[in-house]
Amino acid sequence: MSQTIASRLAAIRSEMAKADLDAFIIPRADEYLGEYVPERNERLHWATGFTGSAGMAIVLKDSATIFIDGRYTVQVRQQVDASQFDYLSLHEVPQIPWLTETLGAGSKIGVDARLHTLAWFEQADAELTKADMSLVSLAENPIDIHWQDRPQLTTAPAILFDADGAGKSSLQKRTEIGAAIAKAGAEVALIAALDSFCWLLNLRGSDVPRLPVILGSALLNANGDMTLFTDLNKLPRGTLDHVGPGVDFKAESELETALSALDGVKLLADPNAANAWSQLTARAAGAKLVAGLDPVALPKAQKNAAELAGMRACHVRDGVAVSRFLAWLDAEVDAGKMHDEATLADKLESFRLQDPLYREPSFDTISAVGANAAMCHYNHNNGTPARMTMNSIYLVDSGAQYLDGTTDVTRTLAIGQVTAEQRKMVTLVLKGHIALDSAHFPKGTTGQQLDAFARQYLWQHGFDYDHGTGHGVGHFLNVHEGPQRIGKNSNGVPLLPGMVVSNEPGYYRADGFGIRLENLVAIQHCAALAGAEREMYEFDALTLIPMDARLIDKTLLTQTEIDWFNHYHARVLATLAPLMTGAELAWLERATQAI
Repeated sequence: MSQTIASRLAAIRSEMAKADLDAFIIPRADEYLGEYVPERNERLHWATGFTGSAGMAIVLKDSATIFIDGRYTVQVRQQVDASQFDYLSLHEVPQIPWLTETLGAGSKIGVDARLHTLAWFEQADAELTKADMSLVSLAENPIDIHWQDRPQLTTAPAILFDADGAGKSSLQKRTEIGAAIAKAGAEVALIAALDSFCWLLNLRGSDVPRLPVILGSALLNANGDMTLFTDLNKLPRGTLDHVGPGVDFKAESELETALSALDGVKLLADPNAANAWSQLTARAAGAKLVAGLDPVALPKAQKNAAELAGMRACHVRDGVAVSRFLAWLDAEVDAGKMHDEATLADKLESFRLQDPLYREPSFDTISAVGANAAMCHYNHNNGTPARMTMNSIYLVDSGAQYLDGTTDVTRTLAIGQVTAEQRKMVTLVLKGHIALDSAHFPKGTTGQQLDAFARQYLWQHGFDYDHGTGHGVGHFLNVHEGPQRIGKNSNGVPLLPGMVVSNEPGYYRADGFGIRLENLVAIQHCAALAGAEREMYEFDALTLIPMDARLIDKTLLTQTEIDWFNHYHARVLATLAPLMTGAELAWLERATQAI
């Protein structure tokens, strides 16, 4: 018989009592601190019933509170028992100050240091110490002790990723990153991000949903030698030959021993990304922590020619699959068949599944009809999927993991007739998309500097959107790859040739409709500017899928914008037409007609 939430809280409190704790903090993150969490590590869900992608719970001796962001205010009330938990805002109510106000001096706050960054841990420790309270790092997570029927990790083996597709051997990559470690003043680096060590070793896997990696952690020496701590049963025959000389594989349980042997070693680690436990363990053993960014992140983000070729190839096939779905959808609407959001998402994937290189979605498809699209991270799986209605807007944001690359695209579609106001708003979003896509910018430009290109027309009419304009995308890796991004409050990382980012302005009217137009683009040198005095870059669209001209108010577009729209669709038609036939080809020809 499965445990109730009340009995699970009682089990947590029993462990708190043994450790003399007044509170225990449960983040949504697992020990790898990535966006996606294997079912086995969904501790917040186990303790609360909450399935959202962000949140934190704090269990006290006689009460508990769950902190969630604005996306989940409805969902949390559906999933989390109000008799067991209070609800508070994740961002408006900082958790540590809340604890210092809620509990008295002398209180002890328990955490699993594997589930928090070092930066968070040290800031929390400092705040609690100031309030005469203490942060206690637990040797074992109370949830892990009591989780009956805990799901097992997948047994699927790692994938030996072809060096031709990767563009470089593992040895080349490790040698180059090793030199960067030495330049940072360190001897060894903790490579904690799953996609970083998989990229370094030209490995992929199936351990995490939506992210083709294996679980583990790695230590990379400045000379390029590397030890990966992982499930050794996942490594297929030929792995040692595949990764080349200088790589050891050890069980993940041996990581603590390795970290404890770093006395006197200068260890490069990212305090804002790697878990606190690993860095605290090394520091306690005498290692000298060198704070710095993951040395793999930037080289991984700058795709080489082979990686870009794979990205372009998969986007062509993805363009065919999504276009076939859009053709089917139009035919269904014409026939008066109104499907629900789940059916639509499954139908879209059915076209991608016909590609032998397709592996899985790159994130959970956002299939949103009508007012549901006004929630920009809506998930139809969190309730009863809504059904399309005539004379409405449908938004579908989806992506795929292929063996040669990763895709992410959003299209906003007319279901029957739409209003003039809706066409106006879609057109303002399109104008921003075109402005960003058409931008030329000098070397050193950051995503923060470009963000306003996409928002300017919405701003001029008094509108905006609350998400970033663009995120990085990996090569058969993380669909939300750092460090590059485009946003109002982005980081200081310059956009560089080879990076792939999304261009996805949107608009969301609460209880009304939602709009987003998203392409992936590659950053490349701009050769067309005659007489340029600086090294200039531009974007090149990878996504080749029609945008719905029925939603466009042509009177709001300049001739230059009309030319962009028509040129883009001419390129879509020229690229996809040879791969489509019959009614689907006829649909493509109609969908890409010049406006």
